[in-house]
Amino acid sequence: MKRVLLSCAFFVTLLLLWAACTGCFGGEALWSPFVLPPPPTVGHYLWDNTLNGAIPLSMLITLRRLLIGYAIGLALGVPLGMLTARFRFLHDTLGMTALGLQALPSVCWVPLACIWFGQTEAALLFVVIMGTLWSVLLSTENGMKSVPPIYARAARTMGSSPLHTLVFVTLPASAPFVLSGMKQGWAFAWRSLMAAEIYVSVVSGFGIGQHLHYGRELQRMYQVIGIMFIIILVGLLADKILFSPAERWLHRRWGTDKD
Repeated sequence: MKRVLLSCAFFVTLLLLWAACTGCFGGEALWSPFVLPPPPTVGHYLWDNTLNGAIPLSMLITLRRLLIGYAIGLALGVPLGMLTARFRFLHDTLGMTALGLQALPSVCWVPLACIWFGQTEAALLFVVIMGTLWSVLLSTENGMKSVPPIYARAARTMGSSPLHTLVFVTLPASAPFVLSGMKQGWAFAWRSLMAAEIYVSVVSGFGIGQHLHYGRELQRMYQVIGIMFIIILVGLLADKILFSPAERWLHRRWGTDKD
């Protein structure tokens, strides 16, 4: 409870400082409202566009793209990571390629996607997949290699086939690393999609990133800051709802819980 109160006090303090810097308490604003709008202006924008359905509809479109691309990235990244951990040739080729491509900023995929797929949903999904795939692949490979070899040898002495050992022994033992890669892949996928929606004008759906783009184009800083808050909120909720419970369960499962 104390931690929650301290966290709330910290964020309330930031909000009050923001309000004070924009002249909400009667003082002189340090910046023009066109540069840094006051909190009430941002709040009114978020409230009005939530009530009229613009933001919820855009969030549904964006989350659908994110989930589809992220799922495809996982479906490709985990098996490929297992293969690169198992075969030295794939580690020296595909593994090195993944290591290099992971360092590539997500926005770099956008021009390539536009040339290959045009202004389509496929372009957005391609960018999300590229943002997810490489971190998941590398984390799975590192997790598989971190499993003590005695686990696999013990399973084989009890009659486990190589495939059974891989799926039911090695992969579960490397689950903390795989989950870490999934978490990192989610963060990269979310950033990739925002970059793609800003630069790819898809007529089939107006995503949350396009709200950010048009806020910039129309010089509506209250819209830009409001959408930034939504993007941050989605990232925090994904961590707290999806990944943190899974991490706690894994720590309890393997006896590494510090609580």
